[in-house]
Amino acid sequence: MIDPLFQTTNYQLARKLLDVAALRQDAIATNVANAETPGFRRLDIAPDFAMQLRSRMESGDFAQSANSLVPHLAEDQAARSIRPDGNTVEIEHELLAMNRNAVEHQFLSDIVSSNLKQLKMAITGRSA
Repeated sequence: MIDPLFQTTNYQLARKLLDVAALRQDAIATNVANAETPGFRRLDIAPDFAMQLRSRMESGDFAQSANSLVPHLAEDQAARSIRPDGNTVEIEHELLAMNRNAVEHQFLSDIVSSNLKQLKMAITGRSA
């Protein structure tokens, strides 16, 4: 009976982007941990995920197919090595990415929490 509430496009999109934010945090942690590893290549969310997400949103069937869309990590092809050992991690870039990711995660968490609070209020008649 309440399943349709959780099948809305906005809710499913926020949940999927929360998954992406969590995976990106793992990538950032790995990048920072390997900042001094010779030859290490920076990781990030695979760029094809954004293209798949956009195409599903444009086709209008995102809410039904959200579970089949799975983000994964890949080597960041845009990252260039400025060090002689071939490592492509720039710690300043990772710290900025970590802060941006934290803000995005908080925003998306607020959206999901708001949906759940509305459902609770509808069931109980109270907002607290």
